[in-house]
Amino acid sequence: MDAILFDLDNTLYPPERDLFSLIDRRINRYMEEVVAIDPKKVDGLRQHYWTAYGATLQGLIRHYDVDPEDYLEYVHDVDVSSRLRTDSALRRCLDELPARRFVFTNGSRGHAERVLAALGLGGQFEEIFDIRIASYQPKPCPEPYRGVLRWLEVAAERCIMVEDSLANLATAKDLGMTTVLVGPDSAAPFVDHRAPTAIEASRLVASLL
Repeated sequence: MDAILFDLDNTLYPPERDLFSLIDRRINRYMEEVVAIDPKKVDGLRQHYWTAYGATLQGLIRHYDVDPEDYLEYVHDVDVSSRLRTDSALRRCLDELPARRFVFTNGSRGHAERVLAALGLGGQFEEIFDIRIASYQPKPCPEPYRGVLRWLEVAAERCIMVEDSLANLATAKDLGMTTVLVGPDSAAPFVDHRAPTAIEASRLVASLL
């Protein structure tokens, strides 16, 4: 394998850390205070945008002409250190992987860098591919995956995708990647391997190389 693509949130750290709840509140505030959307409509719009476009941001760009950079800066302005701590065991596992490692996230680079710093994983990944890789189109849309593959100049069949999202793994598998689900077991046919935590996923990936 030529590249291992790790999702960030709820993959490199457990969902029990509940970091996304902080971002979730910021998204609601942005829609209400910056975009001036009726608070009663926010939850319904967010659900609609997730279903239609894969992310709230895409809906706001399309329907409210929101500046995506302003949005990303605002919603990721959270204290990640209040929910995350150094994971030395995961760092050691990543150190032992004999393959190029990358972060592939629907968040921003700045958010990813702060999360990696809080986890003590700075310098563990060669590059961070964020929501900008395909003009703010999110996973599971295939465009960001293709953008990553073009940057890497490798075939999808030479990549392993480590993710907590089944939808995101489905696209990875459609493109030809080997898939590793982090989280509860699943019988989905597009899941090649499953591990309960990022540490176990790293060990599993090492066995595949």
